[in-house]
Amino acid sequence: MRELFDALHYRAGVAGDSLAFDDGIDRLDYAALARRVAGAAEELRAVSPSSAVIGVLGGNRVDWVVGQLAGWYAGRTVVPLPPFFRVSHLRHLARDAGVSYVWTTLDMVGTARLLGIPFAPIPDRLSSVVPAPSANAGQIIYTSGSTGEPKGVLLKSGQTMWTAQALARAIAARSDDSYLSVLPLALLLETICAVMVPILAGAAVRLETAFAANFGEGATFPLAALVATHRPSCMALVPQLLQTWIAQLNEARATAPDSLRFVAVGGAAVCPALAQEAFRLGIPVYEGYGLSECGSVVALNRPGARRPGTVGKPLPGLDIRIENGEIVVRGAPVMDGYLHSTPARGICATGDIGEIDDSGFLTVRGRRDNLIVTPMGRNISPEWIESLILSDPRIAHCVVTHVEGPHLTAILVPAPRDEVWFEQVSHDAIGAMVTACCREAPAYAVPRHYVVAPAAELARFGLMTGNGRIRRKALLEAYAVMLAPRRSAPAAETVCK
Repeated sequence: MRELFDALHYRAGVAGDSLAFDDGIDRLDYAALARRVAGAAEELRAVSPSSAVIGVLGGNRVDWVVGQLAGWYAGRTVVPLPPFFRVSHLRHLARDAGVSYVWTTLDMVGTARLLGIPFAPIPDRLSSVVPAPSANAGQIIYTSGSTGEPKGVLLKSGQTMWTAQALARAIAARSDDSYLSVLPLALLLETICAVMVPILAGAAVRLETAFAANFGEGATFPLAALVATHRPSCMALVPQLLQTWIAQLNEARATAPDSLRFVAVGGAAVCPALAQEAFRLGIPVYEGYGLSECGSVVALNRPGARRPGTVGKPLPGLDIRIENGEIVVRGAPVMDGYLHSTPARGICATGDIGEIDDSGFLTVRGRRDNLIVTPMGRNISPEWIESLILSDPRIAHCVVTHVEGPHLTAILVPAPRDEVWFEQVSHDAIGAMVTACCREAPAYAVPRHYVVAPAAELARFGLMTGNGRIRRKALLEAYAVMLAPRRSAPAAETVCK
């Protein structure tokens, strides 16, 4: 992490009064940020000298940024404790990772008490002394648990630093950039995009605390208005938020501000039609691909090197190959391994199906273990069909599966504002919507059965993660019992042809 703190101290020295982070309540310029990080690190060494692994619990606040950086500065392995995880999951994370001390933002003190681990609010101590940062810093990132119990990804060999530097070069990060952070900082992607890259560039970051805290709960937030107000140049989104932004712009007959130059979108497939609509509205969308096991970013479209339908070219220095249809990554950002498991040794078989074209652009087809083989012998990647269906702004989430017979079933989770539409329309109308979305897919891959499942219903049955992702495996296991009685009759053949 030395390069990160060298950049922080350089910026504090040459432009200390320039804004670093602002969460709407607290603001830190670069000089104050450097002093707070140094002060918090000193306090951590004093109050918990033997804690090799610490937890940081909280939302998108300036304090969280200080806690994360100070943990690294003190040479500790930091475990972000996502505020959207259940307390039972947080306890599991803490035990599994060996967390012996927790820092928390003030709004999460109540949750910290339930963990049974010594904790304290993230200190606001300032230090004028800037000791050399330790070389032992690391990170443990836990998966969201969308397919089971969260697993710890160990990153102690400079993976996050490598990725942040590579990403900064890829997007040509600069000091006059303005970042808007709407994803939870506990996500590795957002830690890199909204903390590390801006510090490397000396840029300013606006942290949207309320938005990040609630984006996974199905609520509709005025994202378009938020971006128009702050006029950022860069930000990172998941496809669901891009879809929301586009819908809001279209409803208002507006376009995105011309301040934007790079909007990274990852976490799931982006339908080319959705990306095209984004560009039409002034949103410079660049699709990417990555996973925590590989430092969060593996490939990325970028200005001058973008191909719709792909996730771009691999970051320079990464070796990506397709082995028996599977994406295999080799290089510096590959994890040390899962906790309590065998070392990764610089190689990660991702479990994702993909292909690389002659120009080096990577296309991700979906998860190998999600592949559907129909009774007619057709191989279908459900993620592909899901991305097509998600191009309709009325759909917040979609899971495509096969239950019985020759045809697929689509489980549709309406966007909050459109739940009434789904309650009022016929099955044929839903079928027509799905078919229109899937017009580029072959007929055998177009779902002909439909289930409408409001997000609140899925959450009530524990079928969504705290950050708003579908627990695919749990949903499909529960499908026959909970959702099958609500399945529609097959849409008319004339609709689905």
